[in-house]
Amino acid sequence: MKVKKLLFTVLTGGMVSNFCINVQAQGSNTIQQGISIGGVDVSGMTEEDAKAAVDSKVETMKADVITVKIGSKETQATAEELGIVWSNTDVVDDASLLGMKGNLIQRYKDKKDLEKEPYNFELEFSADKSKIQSFIENKCTEFETERVDATIEDDGYGGFNIIEGVAGTKINVEESVKAVLNYIENEWQGGSGTVSLVVEEDAPQGSTEELSQIQDCLGSATTYYTVGDRGKNVEIGTQKISGHLLYPGEEFSVTEHLVPFTPENGYNLAPEYSGARVVDGYGGGICQVSTTLYNALLDAELEIVERHNHTYSVSYVDASMDAAIAEDVMDLRFKNNYDTPIFISGNAYGGTVSFYIYGKETRSPDRTVTYYSTVESYTEPEGTVLSAKPDAAVGYLVQTQYAQKGMTATLWKSVTENGETTETQVNTSYYQPMKNGYEVGVLLPDGSTSSAMYAAIASGDLNQVQSVIAGGTTTTPQTEAWQSETWQTETWQSETYQTDAWQPETWQTETYQTDPLETEAPVVTDPETIPESDQQTES
Repeated sequence: MKVKKLLFTVLTGGMVSNFCINVQAQGSNTIQQGISIGGVDVSGMTEEDAKAAVDSKVETMKADVITVKIGSKETQATAEELGIVWSNTDVVDDASLLGMKGNLIQRYKDKKDLEKEPYNFELEFSADKSKIQSFIENKCTEFETERVDATIEDDGYGGFNIIEGVAGTKINVEESVKAVLNYIENEWQGGSGTVSLVVEEDAPQGSTEELSQIQDCLGSATTYYTVGDRGKNVEIGTQKISGHLLYPGEEFSVTEHLVPFTPENGYNLAPEYSGARVVDGYGGGICQVSTTLYNALLDAELEIVERHNHTYSVSYVDASMDAAIAEDVMDLRFKNNYDTPIFISGNAYGGTVSFYIYGKETRSPDRTVTYYSTVESYTEPEGTVLSAKPDAAVGYLVQTQYAQKGMTATLWKSVTENGETTETQVNTSYYQPMKNGYEVGVLLPDGSTSSAMYAAIASGDLNQVQSVIAGGTTTTPQTEAWQSETWQTETWQSETYQTDAWQPETWQTETYQTDPLETEAPVVTDPETIPESDQQTES
């Protein structure tokens, strides 16, 4: 027994001694033979060299292409685009310790195992969530399909055709980021691959059942305009508003649907206000569209969210019944406060613009709604607006606008129902007085400009202008063939003026004055509530 024990000890000692010799020959700081990391053979490498070798492999993997599926469609992303990174860099430490840790027996066993079968340490990856999200939003959302909401259209016979909606597809970005990250962390090991984004159906708004309820005219309004460039703007603006459908609770911005006021958007040059002056601007007259719509909204008793009066009173509706708009300054906004959808229909042709609000009538049949305005006070205009006409000779004097009184007016709503009448104040509007305005020629016979005339213009005194003209008239003074009585505040009805019962289909056209643009001269058409100091161009 002693001989056998001694022999085992000698043999074991010999094996261990031999193992130790092999380890020493290999170097205490190098990785054992037969070890790889992510498919990279790191046998005999130091930890630093092994990490560099794996880093190099990972760098080449950044060019690997991953297919990203968006429903039935797909696109490709490189690993680099998704921000893929090597996450288990401590695997190099594990590789360096294999065959080098534990007691002598454990190390000997590990070495023998490596001789029989090499060992590969798997790489683990993660990704940058922000890069994944950026890729989805910039490269994948284009494959979404836009939903088409159900709507209606006028059938031309007093009824409506219902157009069914179409469902769209929409990427759930948050859940899709999670899906891509999970794929990279748990499945991807380099090379090509496929991952699917989370795509959801975007159901269309509206149904045949909902839209079939739109059968009644809830409110209407009509005003009159002059044909020509201003009239074309009215017609274009009406087209842009007409045909819109609002579901319960939805808001509508008139300005949002009309801008920009540019020739590219269909608008023509027509008179409008810039500060206290009448100028030609694209979209001049468009406020008659918003005003006519405003009166139809009042008739339908829709909720008005935002409304502004003009700077100066207009002739096509009573005071306080106007609604001015100006790009980035003023808007007409309203909300569908009904429990069912409403449809806006408008038409403008031959000098008549009308809007109709359709929906489901839920108001009592004996409910009568009337709107009327009162004028609390008038303000007399003071002073004159003079502007130089650089290409006209001294002696040229043309009146471009006529004085009119300012006023403070209030709009009232009178409701009669079940034999009882209640009155509520809708708004109060202040209109500035309008000054007389003239264009003045400044050219002298020799082609230079008259400093004396510019000084007279700067003074704002028409008498000084006339004195300069009298001292050296080169052309016959002119006055515009536009009679002031076509734009006087006296055209408004008295402050006790009452409109007739305003029913949806019996809009009383006689309550509106004709458009002052019947004359040839440039006339103030849509003065807005823009302070003169702001010098904003009105639309």
